[in-house]
Formats: sequence, structure tokens, C-alpha cells
Amino acid sequence: MQDPNYSNIIQSAFAFIKNQVMQKPDGLQIYETGTVLSIGEGIALVDGLPDVKSDELLKFPHGVMGMAYNLDEKQVGVILLDEEERIEAGDEVHRTGRVLDLPVGDLLLGRVIDPLGRPLDGEGVVYSQTRYAVERPAPPIMHRDKVATPLQTGIKTIDALIPIGRGQRELILGDRQTGKTAIAIDTIINQNDKDVICIYCAVGKQNAAIAKVIADLKKHDAMSYSIVVSAGADAPAGIQFVAPYAATSIGEYFMERGRDVLVVYDDLTWHARAYRQMALLLRRPPGREAYPGDIFYIHARLLERATLLKEEYGSGSLTAFPIIETQSQNISAFIPTNLISITDGQIYLSPQLFQRDILPAIDIGLSVSRVGGAAQLPYYRFVSKNLKLSYTQFQELEIFSRFSARMDEASRKIIERGRRVREVMKQPQYDPMSVIEQVAELMAVNEGFLDELELSAITEAKKAIRTAVKEKLEVIAVKIESGEHLLEEERVRLMQVVRDAVDAVKGKQKQEADYAAD
Repeated sequence: MQDPNYSNIIQSAFAFIKNQVMQKPDGLQIYETGTVLSIGEGIALVDGLPDVKSDELLKFPHGVMGMAYNLDEKQVGVILLDEEERIEAGDEVHRTGRVLDLPVGDLLLGRVIDPLGRPLDGEGVVYSQTRYAVERPAPPIMHRDKVATPLQTGIKTIDALIPIGRGQRELILGDRQTGKTAIAIDTIINQNDKDVICIYCAVGKQNAAIAKVIADLKKHDAMSYSIVVSAGADAPAGIQFVAPYAATSIGEYFMERGRDVLVVYDDLTWHARAYRQMALLLRRPPGREAYPGDIFYIHARLLERATLLKEEYGSGSLTAFPIIETQSQNISAFIPTNLISITDGQIYLSPQLFQRDILPAIDIGLSVSRVGGAAQLPYYRFVSKNLKLSYTQFQELEIFSRFSARMDEASRKIIERGRRVREVMKQPQYDPMSVIEQVAELMAVNEGFLDELELSAITEAKKAIRTAVKEKLEVIAVKIESGEHLLEEERVRLMQVVRDAVDAVKGKQKQEADYAAD
């Protein structure tokens, strides 16, 4: 007679054999084995692995790693995270029992890594006992605080007219070669003494362009507080896809410990294309412009992780600068409109302004910050409150003046003031400005101190103003940057220093004119 416990013993033995863990030299735990059915273009179809989990890390021969993505009834669609040349149909695939993760922590500062945490700078393996999953849930709404602390970019046009707060998501968009990356790099350089951790995530960019960014950061001593996550144009589509999520996980480590973090995604256009390539190869249904239906979701779940945490959760923040490329200034295309609706504002760079050498080429009319003055220093808000409206009026009048020979005196004054505002807003790359320098220049143009100067002398006047306020207004500068309101005598002192600096340039200009007349 058969033992009634016989079937239970067999089932227990089978479960034990199935879940028996084999420890491999690289530390990965191998659970189940499957077989490669087909492989190509960064995608593998695998038979077997009945208990595999979504986003689980899978191990192929020769150390190649993959991530389970499509869990179909008869096969598993796997995104490869390494080159596929040595993988063939029939090869074994092993489960590892863990989701895709990477090392995080202070040891990453100053390093260049790939989205799996592997070093790309030749400085050795990153050893960290703390690892974060690449895909993590966004902080709950009840953990988030209102954005009220400014993130100073050091760029006058942005800090004055499109202010950005810590924890905000501000989109940077424009055609090719209009200065999108330059704005992000200048912002990183400006955090030198601001205690902000900066993460630059390159997706689909040429290796030469990534190397230039790294060289620029090193040249301006920004790598000590920066991390570069690189998934270049020659990286597999799977690596390009996971790169932004990996960079965000690194940032969340610091945010959860009360630090302020800036993450630059350069750029999400290539991220969307990498996902479209993978999704089509995995037979996911295409939608508009052949993108899968969940293309909005992959960016939404990424950018929702940017926030400012409440004090009881550490008061850390993660600010996101996603960058995308438009084609022929078409900001109403599919991916740009998706990201505009996800983010808290956008900075649009115009190719026309770029060609006219008005740099940074920010189109003020099409740029907006939905946080706005709530994340601006009080005195900065005081000197720039009417600037955007008056500058927009100037732009309209300037266009009209090209078709009219006669113009009333009021319109002529608006145009002359607007031209000086535009000259003041010009700023070279790698030259971020302190708050007091920006405030002083804006005050000079708002108060009409520059009205009598020739346009060609504005640059010299700006240099004189910057030198004067740095040398004479150190105490006032500290008060403005700390968010304090200035006393009336301090305002008068600031205005007098600015006026004297401009008057010195006016005197020099008059001497040159008199000398030329003689």
C-alpha cells in the first residue's frame, strides 16, 4: 500500500531541487535555467523560466546580463544590457533572483559609470554596500513639500524670468545645436558652493560629446560634487533605456539623506527612441509615430521621482532637468508635448536667436516656470517683477518698427530700453553669475542707468558693475542670497554703487567721443 505522505515527500523534494541555490564566483544566485530561442538587435527571446519576475536580472553566457521585460505565456522577452555578439540560440539563461540594481553612495562622487554601476573612467570598481533598484516608486504625495527654495542657475535670463526651485522638473528643449546642454552644464558649474549634488546622465550622445562635458566639468572643478552616468550612442538600447532610471536612483540616495540633488537627462529624445526600438522588436503594438502606447508612462514614472521632501522625511530634494530635441522648432510634436505636460515648465531655445548671437538663445515668450516667483529670492523678485512683460512688449514693438518709418516717442523709448535689456541678458558660457551681480545688472537697466550708453558700451558697463558690487557690497550680497529683505539705506547704497560704476563708463565714453571729435 502506498504511503499517504509519499506525494507530499515528492513535492517537497521537487521544490527543494527547484529552489536549490548555486553560488557562482561573481556572487549572483542562480535559480532557474532557460534557453535562448532567438537573439538580435539587443533583444533575446527565452524559453523556460516559468517563475521569472518582471525586471529581474538574467545571466547569459560570457557574463552578458539581461533584464526580463515581456512575460509572455510561452516565452520571455529579455532586454540585453551588454553586447550580444557571443550569444547564440540554444545558450542557457539563468535567473538571479534580484531586480536590476546598482551601487549608490558618496563613493560615486567624481566618477564616470555606466547605468549598471560599472566604471568607465579607469579608476577601478565602485565598491558600495548600498545598492538601489533602478526602478523605484516615486515618493508618496503626503511626503512632498511645496517648492520654495531657489536653484540658482547663474544664468540671468533663467533666474530673473524663469526661476527654478529645488524639487522642480524644468524641461529644456530646442533644435540641434542651440545650447541646451550648455545651460545644464553652466547650472552644474554654478553649484560649486551651493551644496548640491549634480548627476549628468548622457543618453544616446556621441562619446566625443560626453568626453567634452566631462572635460568641462573637470576644468571648472565641478566633478568633485558631480556624477556622470553614461549610455552613449554605441551602447545597447537596453542600457540607454535604463540609464535615466539608474541616475535617478543614485540621486534618491542623497535626497533621502537630506541632500539637494540636480539630475540632468541629456537627452530623453534618444531615450524614447531606444524604448521604441526595443518595444517594436518585442512585438508591442505601435501607436502614434510608431511609439508604444505607454511612452508617456515611461517618462512620467521617471520624472515623478523628482520632488522636495517634507522636513520629517529629511528635507532632501531632487530637481530634474530633462532635455529633448525638437525638429524644425516643432514643439507640438508627440514627445515634446508629452514632456511639457509632465514637467513644471520649460525653457525653449530658439535657433533664430542663436543665429543672431543672442546667447543664451532663450525664447522668453515660449519659456515658463510654473513654480515661478514662489522659488525666487525676495529682492530678486523685487527687481525683476515687470521685466518679462516689458521685454515681451519690446519684442513686439521691434518687429512692428521694421515696417514703420514713423514712431511716437513712448514707443521709441520702449525699444531703446528693450535693446539694452537684451544686451544685459546676454551671457557667455562657463560664466555663471552670483545673485548680487545679477541683481545689480538688472537694477542698472530697470532704473535707466544704461539709457544714455551706446549699445557697444553695455558689455563694459556690465563688467564694471560686477567688479564694483563684488568689492564693495559683500555684506549686502550675503543678505540677498540668504533671502533677507534689505533696509532702505542698503537699497540706496546698492543703487549708488551701481550708478557710480555706470557713470565711470559714461565718463570714459565721453572722453573717447571728445578725443575723436578733436
